[in-house]
Amino acid sequence: MVNINFVPDDYIQNNESCKTNLIYLVLLLAVMIALGGSFVTIKIRQHACSVKEELVNQRMAQTQETMKQLDELQAKRREMMKTALTTAELLEPVPRSILLASLTNNLPGGVSLMDLNLIQKEPKRTSQSSVSKFQATQNNTNNIEEKLSMEKLLETHISIEGVATSDLQVAEYIKRLSVSNLVDNVALVESKEYKVDDSTYRRFKLTAMLKTDVHLSKDDVEGIRGKAEGTVWNF
Repeated sequence: MVNINFVPDDYIQNNESCKTNLIYLVLLLAVMIALGGSFVTIKIRQHACSVKEELVNQRMAQTQETMKQLDELQAKRREMMKTALTTAELLEPVPRSILLASLTNNLPGGVSLMDLNLIQKEPKRTSQSSVSKFQATQNNTNNIEEKLSMEKLLETHISIEGVATSDLQVAEYIKRLSVSNLVDNVALVESKEYKVDDSTYRRFKLTAMLKTDVHLSKDDVEGIRGKAEGTVWNF
């Protein structure tokens, strides 16, 4: 039996074309949805990156501020240390160990020290010009390093007591101290004879003053310490 198709060929082709177009539209819609989802995902990630970048920038700004404050503190610390060293230099221009080493280095043979006292006193007559200069400096500057410290106006008096075998040795010690770079105005206060067992000694007392404008270099200090290494004092 022969099958007869009463549907026209044009109708069949149109149906197939509609189906094909519908498939294309569905695929196109799927692609558009995928592209839209990707775009939204990219935007969300960009926003998250922007938020993180802003947080990083804030932390960097805080870190820079902290570093700036740390640098300021370090600068203040250096300034305070410099001021402290300057003040210490004004209060004690010559360390006592160096002064004692110098006094020991100048001892003649047979002479020994028994007592040493350092006393700072105001000079009996302080010149009005020095006081005026100190006051003017205080009024005209706030820099501590440029101020004329009143400690510079103090006089360091030295009292020395020791023993020797003869007055000649005492005189030699006074002579050596008189040409020293550290002390001045060396004077003999007393020299008494006393006996220990069968030996006779001279117990003497000297006074001197530390020179006002003493500035020892590193070589000077090392030289004084080097000479003191052979004595009973270890500096």
